[in-house]
Amino acid sequence: MLYGTVLRTIENKFMPEVYNHSTPNQLIHETSPYLLQHAYNPVNWYPWGAEALKKAEAEDKVILVSIGYSACHWCHVMERESFEDIATAAIMNDHFINIKIDREERPDLDHIYMDAVQAISGSGGWPLNVFLTPDAKPFFGGTYFPPVKAFNRSSFTDVLQGVAAAWKERKHEIIAQAENLTDHINKSGSFTYQQLKLDGIDQENYFTLENAGAMYESIAKTADTVWGGFGKAPKFPQTFTIQYLLQYHHFTHNQAALKQALLSIDKMLQGGIYDHVTGGLARYSTDDEWLAPHFEKMLYDNALILLVLCDAFQISKELNYKKAITKTIDFVLHELRDAEGGFYSALDADSEGVEGKYYVWDKSEIENLLGDDAVLFCDFFDVSAQGNWEHKNILRILNPIEQFTKEKKLDLEVFENKINSCLHKLSIARIDRIKPGLDDKIILGWNALMLKGLAKAAIVLGDKTYLQHAINNYNCIINRLMVDATTGEMFHTVKNGKAKFTAFLDDYAFFIDACVQLYEATFEINYLDRAKMVCSFVCEHFSDDEKLFFYFTPGTQQDVIIRKKEVYDGAIPSGNSVMAGNLLKLSVIFDNMEWGERANKMLKAIAPAAIKYPGSFGVWASLLLQQQKGVYEIAITGPASLSMAMELSANYFIPNKIIMASASYQTELPMLKTKQSNDSTLIYVCKKYVCDSPVQTIPDLLIMLNK
Repeated sequence: MLYGTVLRTIENKFMPEVYNHSTPNQLIHETSPYLLQHAYNPVNWYPWGAEALKKAEAEDKVILVSIGYSACHWCHVMERESFEDIATAAIMNDHFINIKIDREERPDLDHIYMDAVQAISGSGGWPLNVFLTPDAKPFFGGTYFPPVKAFNRSSFTDVLQGVAAAWKERKHEIIAQAENLTDHINKSGSFTYQQLKLDGIDQENYFTLENAGAMYESIAKTADTVWGGFGKAPKFPQTFTIQYLLQYHHFTHNQAALKQALLSIDKMLQGGIYDHVTGGLARYSTDDEWLAPHFEKMLYDNALILLVLCDAFQISKELNYKKAITKTIDFVLHELRDAEGGFYSALDADSEGVEGKYYVWDKSEIENLLGDDAVLFCDFFDVSAQGNWEHKNILRILNPIEQFTKEKKLDLEVFENKINSCLHKLSIARIDRIKPGLDDKIILGWNALMLKGLAKAAIVLGDKTYLQHAINNYNCIINRLMVDATTGEMFHTVKNGKAKFTAFLDDYAFFIDACVQLYEATFEINYLDRAKMVCSFVCEHFSDDEKLFFYFTPGTQQDVIIRKKEVYDGAIPSGNSVMAGNLLKLSVIFDNMEWGERANKMLKAIAPAAIKYPGSFGVWASLLLQQQKGVYEIAITGPASLSMAMELSANYFIPNKIIMASASYQTELPMLKTKQSNDSTLIYVCKKYVCDSPVQTIPDLLIMLNK
């Protein structure tokens, strides 16, 4: 908090001479909202591309790459302080070829140059500012640079002048440093199965309950048992870790795992990271108590919390989770949906140049809006005259509603209705405020995450409206982001009808996963056929030489200095971990042994790291746990097969299942074709295509599974 407060003081005192630049730079032709924000800077910005890279080589100039995204608060700060300043822009234009990159459009470039800055400085973040040789190899960089020296950070102008002088005087040293750094990044991301085997670790026996327990114990050591979540501030939702705890409880009945998972969800939903007025989760909390978020709202965060809320509701049947599912979806539909069913990327952290201004409240403002109801409302949501954050109030719940009403001797239902009415009044009043900026580009991978979330919510809540939104989103993806419907090749992003950039591994992996989820919501085979086609495309164009892991970029891409393999589950899942899950499922659905063997090989290769550091390999950890228990192949055939399958998926949390259903007698799908039933509905439970005798009711099925 102190660091942010002092930097804001610097912002206010340091008033650069802002140039009202009437002539746009090269970014004016882009579609990215982030790049367009910089189109009238006095800096001669270029987008990443052949023109800028050739110009750097022709003029033998250092490339300054600045990477950010439209919802990034400190990106806006640095723009105001430095990129809009005439003197700073003059230095940049004289000595550098300046390239602006939207990290959401080009995550491949962001990954490479973030690795470089982390290797140089030991930390990373955005804005990311990195200096490259004319052949695009990094040699120096950092994140936010202030306009004047502060906190042992050089001013941005000092950095610019120092790099320019070094290039002029010690060019050969810089080129050698860039070669060494590029080689380091390449080696760190080029691990192979053979290299992992050289660690001397037995990688044949990782699917054990002991290892599942070891992952749980590792997670438990980092758990905040008071405020939920894991580790110290800044605290991210870590939904993959929560999902592991829910699954570990399901398989082992460990109550402590369930308690920590639900506590983490509850505290987030009660905290300021969650927008109590209209819903939606912010990216992370700056404190341990989930009070003060970094106010930007990203599509992917809300998709991922939606998935874990569905799991929590299935397990606990707590209505609070059902309400949170509904409110989260309402936020996404009202704030992030476009007319054709796609979903926009993000809402900014700032409005009117101030972080969080749209979301915070003065007590007097609430009193004027709510009248006599303000006293109870303020008590419930921790609102005070002095404020709970920088003299303002972020709505948060310190005392859960059941406990609050009991202590105040209030009727729960009456109080809940009153609170909802008050929140509605605040939402109407907030309409008059200037809204945070909207990043209205549509990203394939993030849309696929929300597609999966909508399909899962449709299943769990039995909501046909959510299912229709999921289908609309699927159709939007096919119509606007599919390059070739016969091969499965896709684009990464689209805006204003213009699709751009070859899709990355994450895009494909998340879309395949969403297609499988959409099949489970509809039992329409075309979604599985699409998943199979796209999976084949990924295997052909993204596989490494050992056909083990997948590169982040396809082999046809030419404008990156290295091809990275991302395996960590961070803010979003790793494309490799999701592909491992996709291969496992599709290998069973289509009886493809090669895909199944590859997935198991991936899991065995990653297992040592996942078992030791499950917080960084959350999706992998869940896959290892499911493989330890074995996957249930549930096939339902006969007249009532679809309704019975939907009932099973809606009401029972079975994370290690693959379910297929068909009332048709003509299907050729391997899981179904030998299990036809003319008169009655039969349920088969199999493992590796070895099946028990069929049963006819869900209770009988559950007895089989419990055995």
